[in-house]
Amino acid sequence: MSGHPPPRPRGLPEFTRFERARILGARALQVSLGAPILIDVPPTLVDPVEIAEREFAAGRIPITVRRARAE
Repeated sequence: MSGHPPPRPRGLPEFTRFERARILGARALQVSLGAPILIDVPPTLVDPVEIAEREFAAGRIPITVRRARAE
């Protein structure tokens, strides 16, 4: 025995459509309020929703989803 606790289950490997919408909306709001953009985007791209979608696709959005566990 190594004395370490067993790894916690990670939940679903992907986000639900509701989680995705909430994450994209929150990130688009952050970008529109001046938060740094976490990916390289062309200078002509100014739509915060499109920027958030590209960050999400790249896996660069620093937002964590906490799910209630069914017991």
